[in-house]
Amino acid sequence: MDKNLSLYNTYTRKKEVFKPINGPAVGMYVCGPTVYSDVHIGNCRTFISYDVIYRYLMHLGYNVRYVRNITDVGHLENDADDGEDKISKKAKLANLEPMEIVQKYTNGFRDVLKMFNTLEPSIEPTATGHLLEQIEYIQKIIDSGYAYVSNDSVYFNVEKFSEVNDYGTLSGRKIEDLLSNTRSDLAGQSEKQSPLDFALWKKADERHIMQWNSPWGKGFPGWHLECSVMSTKYLGETFDIHGGGMDLKFPHHECEIAQNVAVTGNNPVKYWLHANMLTLDGEKMSKSTGKTFLPMQMFEGTTEVFDKAYSPTAVRFFMMQCHYRSTLDLSSDALSSSEKALNKMLNAVDTLSQLSISDSSDINVGEFESRCYAAMNDDFNTPMVCAALFDMVKQINGAKDGKLKVTTSDVEKMKQLMQVFLFDVMGIKAEVKQEGSGSDKSAELIEMLIGLRAKAKANKDFALSDELRDNLAAINIIIKDTPQGTEWSIN
Repeated sequence: MDKNLSLYNTYTRKKEVFKPINGPAVGMYVCGPTVYSDVHIGNCRTFISYDVIYRYLMHLGYNVRYVRNITDVGHLENDADDGEDKISKKAKLANLEPMEIVQKYTNGFRDVLKMFNTLEPSIEPTATGHLLEQIEYIQKIIDSGYAYVSNDSVYFNVEKFSEVNDYGTLSGRKIEDLLSNTRSDLAGQSEKQSPLDFALWKKADERHIMQWNSPWGKGFPGWHLECSVMSTKYLGETFDIHGGGMDLKFPHHECEIAQNVAVTGNNPVKYWLHANMLTLDGEKMSKSTGKTFLPMQMFEGTTEVFDKAYSPTAVRFFMMQCHYRSTLDLSSDALSSSEKALNKMLNAVDTLSQLSISDSSDINVGEFESRCYAAMNDDFNTPMVCAALFDMVKQINGAKDGKLKVTTSDVEKMKQLMQVFLFDVMGIKAEVKQEGSGSDKSAELIEMLIGLRAKAKANKDFALSDELRDNLAAINIIIKDTPQGTEWSIN
């Protein structure tokens, strides 16, 4: 097993060899959902990407503590410091308690990720469960001189921090540009010393449902604060990996870094990773444009975008066809092609147990193994893993057709390779309709038609035999006559 893993560090903008701070222990924090609505398919791509990273790190033998938070307070509309809390707003509209909203959508989030076969994180902390720690953290930032109290709210002083520290390195932004591009007349900024400053604690008025006591008055914590507090509580002042969506680089992750440096003097994270977005037919997915839908709509085939349903496994495998740092475009053609490719790969896995064994071999399984490890070690490059496995499928099918020789050792190594990279690392479940399957009744009907065709051929009724073959082909059922009998597959 090759452990020479390299990953792309957003902070340094280059690939670096992965050297954990206290290996073989690895600390990984990923920003989780704000639970005020159902998780959409774009969010799922992010969490599936980090699930693969988590799986591969464990495969390499690392002892990973994976922390993924639940934001259940403090995330205001438009990711700003003013406006209404997203959860409070939803609670008012539904005439429910905020924690009812939190529970409902947290359960839904976990259920969807379970359908996608993602592993549970080691720890899944909530913002409301760490309010005391957040208040203590704010006081430490105030004591460091980088925060101030204004009208019972507490703000981080970005300009003062930038005088002696880097602010904007992660996102590639310069403090001068940020200042020149910021409007000074934005609502609610009169109590800030600078429009760049961000809230650590916000004063709550009587209409704000979610509020707690603090040394500065009743209020609630800022959105950025929770991740600084919970990541360092469970992973230490410095830890190995921090992940999230590309859209979180600024301001969320930039603010996290500033908060941590203010308290500890240390940059908290060794490797920053960011997953890219999902688009739909080339356009960004958003509620405002209608270019968005829920995972269950894909699974049930109830979207207006796709002409059929796709299983969670098919969608997950589709996501493996694109590198996690690249934009992935959803389309019916792409999903359909990916589903067919997965069916062929799963069918090849079954075929391995049916191959005729020889004393000699025409297949170099070691080459495919080396390609898979090289791909994953190159910043978790799942598309290249898929390419290597597809090339191996061609060899498996060649052996099935008698064109290539395989040994018992070949078969066992290929089974192991599929188990490791297809099932264990990429997290694929053998639940998609495989070639030669379908629902039980569908498979029985197909077998019945193939039996009728065999009788027609035996009776030399070749016209009926050809008609049955052509009718099956019209519904993408391909049949193939072999010395061992007639085989069929879904094209």
